Amino acid sequence: MQRHLILEDGTIFQGLGFGAPATTFGEIIFHTAMTGYQEIITDPIYDGQMIVFAMPVVGAAGIHAEAYESVKPTISGMIVHDLAEVSVNRQRRMNLDRFLKQHNIPGLYQVDTRQLVRHLRETGPQKASIVDYADEHAIDQLVATVLTNKQVQNTAAPKPYANPGRGRHIVVIDFGLKHGILRMLGDYDANVSVLPYTVSVEEVLTLDPDGIILSTGPGDPRALPDSVLTLIRVLQSKAPMLGIGLGHELFALANGAELMPLPSEHHGMNHPIQEIISRQIFYAMQGQGYAVDAASINRKKLFVTYRDLVDGAVQGLRHREFPAFSVQFFPDAAPGPLEATTVFADFFETVEDYVEHYNQ
Repeated sequence: MQRHLILEDGTIFQGLGFGAPATTFGEIIFHTAMTGYQEIITDPIYDGQMIVFAMPVVGAAGIHAEAYESVKPTISGMIVHDLAEVSVNRQRRMNLDRFLKQHNIPGLYQVDTRQLVRHLRETGPQKASIVDYADEHAIDQLVATVLTNKQVQNTAAPKPYANPGRGRHIVVIDFGLKHGILRMLGDYDANVSVLPYTVSVEEVLTLDPDGIILSTGPGDPRALPDSVLTLIRVLQSKAPMLGIGLGHELFALANGAELMPLPSEHHGMNHPIQEIISRQIFYAMQGQGYAVDAASINRKKLFVTYRDLVDGAVQGLRHREFPAFSVQFFPDAAPGPLEATTVFADFFETVEDYVEHYNQ
């Protein structure tokens, strides 16, 4: 069935529908990853967003149990150039079309995604809608639509839960946690307690954590209450802390830095990152619409540890006084290169040093 993608600036793209036949609204962004589409569309950071894949053919791997980053995808739509079918009988896997239908998510294929990506590079993210008819009513409805800023509330766990292990006790503050972080912590046999972002300092410290992780998550971190920043300011002095993605941005805000929206967002698994102290270059998965303003960093509190080699954006920070640090990129490799997973090794080395010092 022929359907249409309408952008807020009035641009219209035509394609064929797949997935659910629903009409949808959301912020549209593009993703340059060559693989890992299932991890991407189930990642909570894309809550309410419409994802354009720059990869020409999407869907050949089907859907399988090892590649979920959340129990339920919450994207608002998916746009691809060519949709590949997968033999469900041969591989015993669900195909992408059926998966989107089950979750009431519309998709569009046979779209000129090269032209669409170029357009979004120039204009930046904007509101978009997938509709049957691109008439004036549909355009007016899109312009009048107000998108939610409650993405963290929509995706974060409302209650605590455990992911047990026999190693160090790690508390994860959930802002829209992706499963890749839990998998990495499982590799270290960590005993994990996942807590909602509304938790109090006392509730965290009662659990006597060996380390604390501020998870990834969707949306604008500045939309969260000031109590979150207060929580981070206190906890960073109590145990080793690692912020990832949104957690990195909140860590920066809690320590006096400011954020700025990126003119062209970073969504891909091929972003070159340089560690400043070693000058080592590696590639990492990114999904960010905001960056820490380097000019706003209080150098007496924080120093920059990683930078993006494409546009120089700050990709990592470390506290000068406390055992706390953060990275903007995703070090869990779900999907993405494995090179960035050393961030977790650094975190657990910091945890071991902290525990050894604490027990002396």
